[in-house]
Amino acid sequence: MPADLFDRTALVTHARESIARGSKSFAMASKLFDPVTRERAWLLYAWCRKCDDIADGQDHGGAMGSVADAQVRLSEMRVLTGKALRGEVTGDPAFDGLGVVARECSIPHVYIHDLIEGFALDARDWRPRSEADMLRYCYHVAGTVGCMMAVLMGVDPDDQATLDRACDLGLAFQLANIARDISEDEAADRCYLPIEWLVEMDMPPGEHMKPWVRPKLTILARRLAEMAAAYEASARHGTGALPPRAAWAVLAAAGIYGDIAREVARRGDHAWDHRVVTPKREKIGWVVRAGMQVAGRARRWPAGAARPQGLWTRSD
Repeated sequence: MPADLFDRTALVTHARESIARGSKSFAMASKLFDPVTRERAWLLYAWCRKCDDIADGQDHGGAMGSVADAQVRLSEMRVLTGKALRGEVTGDPAFDGLGVVARECSIPHVYIHDLIEGFALDARDWRPRSEADMLRYCYHVAGTVGCMMAVLMGVDPDDQATLDRACDLGLAFQLANIARDISEDEAADRCYLPIEWLVEMDMPPGEHMKPWVRPKLTILARRLAEMAAAYEASARHGTGALPPRAAWAVLAAAGIYGDIAREVARRGDHAWDHRVVTPKREKIGWVVRAGMQVAGRARRWPAGAARPQGLWTRSD
């Protein structure tokens, strides 16, 4: 294709603005990458953010809108993504940017399509019945991003062991999201807590945000936080395969986002009174701490260590 078919500089500028608006945590962590990796991470983020906004009727993660045409939106997302992956101009910088980064890094298309399948689950008003269902959803909407980010950072697409660790970090992030956003999801008529968990706690469907069940909900939120911590710990064993600056960014992001799940658990029954965020000073603290962890990461978190039994894997 002609070299000037895409204005890469303009696409990167759009992507940088997208991450600055959509995620202060990821924006901070991305600054730790080398310049080329940083731009590629922005391009991938912008596409993920745009797909999320299309699916939920949002603007960079704001309040969810009422989506009456979910299947139409999903079809639009698939069509534009397909054009981008074929190297065609879509007219949307988020999708054009995906095409650029996918070609530059040879990102396996399976992860891109698997991510869209996560939006497809939401489009048909899906609810997880079991814990495995919930984790499979987490893979689609976040584990796939971990795998793509690993490839973008230089991991061989055939290095399945490292990609499993990258997927684990995505799962940890999404479990934290689920725990934090229970109230917001309920307001949008969504629930990502497994039905089996609700039955176990004798919580009627649709009643989980009622004041009288808050103590039971707190127990489930702490369970999510414990799960997130287990996947976060596993993910750290993949950082030895990354270049130092990439490892620095990943370790910082793991700590910053891990604090969200930890804070939800700490707040107990008051976890949903105000949205949980990691304060800027604590983010900076994780950047410093992660920087000190980089040199000894392979020794502290050896790649050859077995993943703990019981963790969900992509092959499931």
